[in-house]
Amino acid sequence: MIEVNGGVIPMKAPSDTTKYLIHAEIVADGVVERPDVVGAIFGQTEGLLGEDLDLRELQKTGRIGRIEVKVESRGGKSFGEIKVPSSLDKIETAILAAALETIERVGPCSAKIRVLKIEDVRASKRRKIVERAKDILRDLFEEPEIESEKIADLVRQAVRAEEVIEYGEEKLPAGPAVDESDAIIVVEGRADVLNLLRHGIKNVIAVEGTNIPKTIAELSKKKTVTAFLDGDRGGDLILKELLQVADIDYVARAPEGKGVEDLTQKEIVKSLRNKVPVEQLHILRRDFTRDSRENRESKEVKEKESVREEVKERAEKEHDEEKPDTVSVLRKHKQDVEGRLIAKLLDRNLNVIKEVPVRDLVKVLKTNNMKVSSIVFDGVITQRVIDLAAKKEISCLVGVRLGSVVKIPTAVRIITFDEL
Repeated sequence: MIEVNGGVIPMKAPSDTTKYLIHAEIVADGVVERPDVVGAIFGQTEGLLGEDLDLRELQKTGRIGRIEVKVESRGGKSFGEIKVPSSLDKIETAILAAALETIERVGPCSAKIRVLKIEDVRASKRRKIVERAKDILRDLFEEPEIESEKIADLVRQAVRAEEVIEYGEEKLPAGPAVDESDAIIVVEGRADVLNLLRHGIKNVIAVEGTNIPKTIAELSKKKTVTAFLDGDRGGDLILKELLQVADIDYVARAPEGKGVEDLTQKEIVKSLRNKVPVEQLHILRRDFTRDSRENRESKEVKEKESVREEVKERAEKEHDEEKPDTVSVLRKHKQDVEGRLIAKLLDRNLNVIKEVPVRDLVKVLKTNNMKVSSIVFDGVITQRVIDLAAKKEISCLVGVRLGSVVKIPTAVRIITFDEL
């Protein structure tokens, strides 16, 4: 029951179907109390919105819950907050909220009510469900079968994302164990950090580009540092910069043509186990180049030569049919991206749709539905990029060189920088 202007209105219990909660503030020029505010709300909105939105009727039927008012007086004025729970739809709730702002007096005092926000109670409940689900996932599952359960993507991603912290003045993506560990792993970007966290490696931090942050340089003076980089030209450039700026102890690389963000747990463990002391890097690089050349000549040269011949023949055939300005346009795009580690996504007329870092190229192609016809990028043309181009119906790839490729779809044209 609630008293309003000397009368009594029966009230239903608060409804479990509340959809929205109107939050408002009130300022009155004088001393007023809660019953004065409630009385003003019912009295001054009566008949204003018609029978369907009459507050008394809405409260009798439970479509409006108990109006909560908190008010205090200081310095001859009264200040307070008002909460009105609503089971009405969004439009009716907005009309009701607007009606509150028409109230001009409370008791004998002039007053002003202003709506601050309308909270979607269901959205708040969903957020609580997600937070509780994360707690349950972390703390309450004991069965070993949990790893094979299909857990909601939102919860799984939230658990991973909340482990990523912002470290140092540059706010670099990092794992939570960077400070407490004597040894850290330096990777290229946030996606690499997430992948290592997914597999339980938490002493990891990203450089986020080829300009090595001051934070990384400072950490390298205090801790044992392993640089864990992609197996492509971008990884080479970042390694070169790291060796100039920071005190690196070990170097680990992803398999050729692969990024750290795409590695499985087995590949991560193998790569880190095969890390090389930085003092031996130049010697091993020379030996590796010689040994690799000999091994590849015995195992892969025929296969690669076959692919390269196919590319050459196709390029020669298409060159004869090429429009005169196409090569010059591609050459200009090649000059723009060379040495900058960026990729240009082009439309059918060779106009730029989007520019992205080379390391994000695969992710952008996977997650966007842009009508891309050609790509010119400062990186190695790998089998993964070729397969994705074929899937996305991209007709032309222009890159620094051809990587370890065993199959080229007939619909995809391959051009290396040397050919331009």
